[in-house]
Amino acid sequence: MVALADIFRRHGPEYRARFGDRMPLSHLAAMQAIEQCRTEALGGHVYQCTECTELEYSSHSCKNRHCPTCQHEATTRWLERQRALLLPVPYFLVTFTLPEALRSVARSHQKLMYNLLFQTSAAALQALALDPHSLGGQIGMVGVLHTWTRDLAYHPHVHYLVPGGALSPEGTQWLSPRSAAWLVPVRALSRLFRGKCKTALTTAGLGDPVPPQVWHKDWVTHCQPAGTGTEVLTSFAPYIYRIALTNNRLETLADGHVTFRFKKRSGAGWKRLTLPAEAFIHRFLQHVLPRGFSKVRSYGFLSPSRRTMLPQVRTLLAACPSNDLVMESTPPRDRPPPRPGPEQARRCRTCGGLLVVLGRLSPHPREPP
Repeated sequence: MVALADIFRRHGPEYRARFGDRMPLSHLAAMQAIEQCRTEALGGHVYQCTECTELEYSSHSCKNRHCPTCQHEATTRWLERQRALLLPVPYFLVTFTLPEALRSVARSHQKLMYNLLFQTSAAALQALALDPHSLGGQIGMVGVLHTWTRDLAYHPHVHYLVPGGALSPEGTQWLSPRSAAWLVPVRALSRLFRGKCKTALTTAGLGDPVPPQVWHKDWVTHCQPAGTGTEVLTSFAPYIYRIALTNNRLETLADGHVTFRFKKRSGAGWKRLTLPAEAFIHRFLQHVLPRGFSKVRSYGFLSPSRRTMLPQVRTLLAACPSNDLVMESTPPRDRPPPRPGPEQARRCRTCGGLLVVLGRLSPHPREPP
């Protein structure tokens, strides 16, 4: 089975030799972490079975947020925390996409542009929700940045999961949308988003490289019902701590080419794409985020500073007969669940006996392939 680490180990040195002086430090760090993941380079532990005395060796994970083999526990914890915040209302999925004409600017100024994408899209959605002709109150929203398509092409966009309704300005009433299929007017939202982006880019001094016609075209803004929100959160979770590529989608690494598969846009069946290793590495690395950048952000009454309002929101919802959607079995909780306890006891692969830690393996640097 081919793994991303195999591709980086075999073709990474050549890629760095050619482009290393132009690569961001975050890209270099991600490559090194993935190459060393679960190898002796990061150290590990030695276990011994209490029954058959068999030894087992376990190397440490790199825990890099772009590694396809790491962060499963962190992903599970994030999903549980977000599920605990779900309200008993219909949800909507709102998507803001950067136009193609802005993607070269975004690629060259990632941290600035991704921050602007979050700030302008969130401000546009909140401003429109406050309009009395729309919802007329404060909404809550959880946004996740995605920068890829199914075939890993560069396509920056933000998805927001939004409860269907708003808290009145006085905080004394829950304001429901006009229907289960409508949250805010999407065309107005698109124009507002476009205008806020133009102002922000001009203020940041990045307006000159942008073709003027982009400000006269319709921007892609999409809003659709999302049920209870649970399914959307589940689809978000795998990509919070890694890029949209799992090792089981990698099929072959041969003759300097990588073949991987991705789902068709219709959702029926798979396509395969074969790229030179250099092009594949470039396609992957363009989705590595700047160091310290947060790709998940919450706003409105779901922002960390305002979550104290959630009990009040739940009380208002309980007294509101217009909410015809009943949440699934999990009872509401306003605080994140406790972190899971110590990992379950490891068992011997040979006899199933209990494994105990015999010692720790020190990191041992690997020679480049």
